[in-house]
Amino acid sequence: MKTFIIAEAGVNHNGSMEIARKLVDVAVEAGVNAVKFQTFKAENVISKFAKKAEYQCKEIGKSETQLEMVKRLELDINAHEELMDYCKRKGMMFLSTPFDLESIELLNELGVEIFKIPSGEITNLPYLRKIGGLGRKKILSTGMADMREIGNALDILLGAGTPKDSIVVLHCNTEYPTPMEDVNLKAMLTIRDTFGVNVGYSDHTPGIEVPIAAVALGATVIEKHFTLDKNMEGPDHIASLDQSELERMVTAIRNIEKAMEDGIKRPSPSELRNKPVVRKSIVATRDINKGDIFTEDNITVKRPGTGISPMEWDNIIGRKAIRDFNEDELIEL
Repeated sequence: MKTFIIAEAGVNHNGSMEIARKLVDVAVEAGVNAVKFQTFKAENVISKFAKKAEYQCKEIGKSETQLEMVKRLELDINAHEELMDYCKRKGMMFLSTPFDLESIELLNELGVEIFKIPSGEITNLPYLRKIGGLGRKKILSTGMADMREIGNALDILLGAGTPKDSIVVLHCNTEYPTPMEDVNLKAMLTIRDTFGVNVGYSDHTPGIEVPIAAVALGATVIEKHFTLDKNMEGPDHIASLDQSELERMVTAIRNIEKAMEDGIKRPSPSELRNKPVVRKSIVATRDINKGDIFTEDNITVKRPGTGISPMEWDNIIGRKAIRDFNEDELIEL
């Protein structure tokens, strides 16, 4: 099964539709399955007293509030319609993460195929209940959550009518960028085995190694932020991939999918031609006359592997030579 790769544009459009369209173009060129933005009414999500995260202060400074910062990054309904149409024309799936009840309604009315639940809403019961009642697939991020909170969120989604097989739970760490020692990638497997759900990974580490490793471990969905330029002003650019990195990640994931195959151990078509070259056969260590007895002194094992297998060694010892054999010649019976 192919990994569903989401290129997370998020708010890296900086409020510009021109940049948003260019981000879609990059996602198309990279070969991802979907490009995802964020849908919110800033006043519905953030109080005027809410502080910015430390990484946001580092990237933007402390002069404006979190509310002021996020307000600049809103996309209105016209922008959503324009981006959805642009994605459709480009053959790219449009997704967006809703951050409030009004935004859930907007995306539902627009017909978004999959609802992405961000890590910050995993303890938001009214939000989860509303989104769980919609007949769409769900992707649930779990940054900052423990197993109890994940279980509670799943119970709410299931109770609201979402079938378990319509949910993918993403292991995630909500630090931008995430230190490698905080990734805890094996937790993805713990989530899978504990709750019996499909799992994936939403990555905020620098680089592309961890998403690739997640695919090798069985992630069905990978989500990764990307940008046009890491040096652009904004809270998430520094923890995002540029175009070349995104393309390398997609290529690596697709290669890993091919490499994983079906798990049945058997010779591959490409290596079968090497079998007679690399394996060995039973050969004469010296000239052997017809009627001589094969012993450990006059036969040995050497390449090529086109003769009698060394696994037949015990059946050859003690037998008579049916003809003369020269040194290094393959033994025949």
